[in-house]
Amino acid sequence: MLPVEKADGPARRPRRRATEIDSAVLQAAIEELTERGYGGFTMDRVAARAGTNKTVIYRRWPSRTALAFAAYKQMVGRPQSPPDTGELRSDVLELLRSTAARMSSSAGTEILRGLMMDARSDPGLLAGIRDELAEGEPGVMLAILARAVARGEARQEALVPRIATLPIALLRNEYLMGGTAPISDQALIEIIDQVFLPLVRPR
Repeated sequence: MLPVEKADGPARRPRRRATEIDSAVLQAAIEELTERGYGGFTMDRVAARAGTNKTVIYRRWPSRTALAFAAYKQMVGRPQSPPDTGELRSDVLELLRSTAARMSSSAGTEILRGLMMDARSDPGLLAGIRDELAEGEPGVMLAILARAVARGEARQEALVPRIATLPIALLRNEYLMGGTAPISDQALIEIIDQVFLPLVRPR
C-alpha cells in the first residue's frame, strides 16, 4: 500500500498558555472599557479583541461584571504599601487623597458606578468592589493606625477594623452620594479632623 500524503494546509497557531490567555483577555477588557465605557462593554467584543471565545472567558470570569471589575482594578491600580509620613493625620490624608483621585478619575467614575449597580445581585463581587474602593481595607488603615499607636498618637483601644476603616467608609459615602462632582480636599480634611482624629487620639 502506497503511503498516503498529508494535504498541505494552513499552519496552526501554537496554543496559548492559560496565563497568556488571561493576560490577553484583561488587556482587551481594559481597551474596551477605555474606548466604549462600561455601558458598551460586552463579552463578545472582549473575546473578539483577545482572539478567544466567550466560553474560555466565562471559565475564568463568570460574568461581564466580574471581568469588568478585574480590568478596572488593573486600570486604576493602588499603592503597594500604606503611606508612611511619620504622622497619623498626614498618612490618612495622603491615603484619602489617592483614593479620592482614583474614584473621581474619568475612567473610574463611570465604570465604578456601573459596577456597583450591577453587582448588587452578587454579594461576593459587591464586597470585592467595596474593598477596592477602600484600597485594601482593613489592612491598609490598620497598618497606618498601628504605627500611630506605637508613636503615642492614637489609643490602643482604637486599633480595631470598625474604627480604623471609618475614614474610608465616610469617603465612600461622600463618593456615592456626591453625584459626578469630584470629592473636595476640604471634605477629606473634615473627615479626618472633625471625625477620625477626635475618635482615636489619646484621651
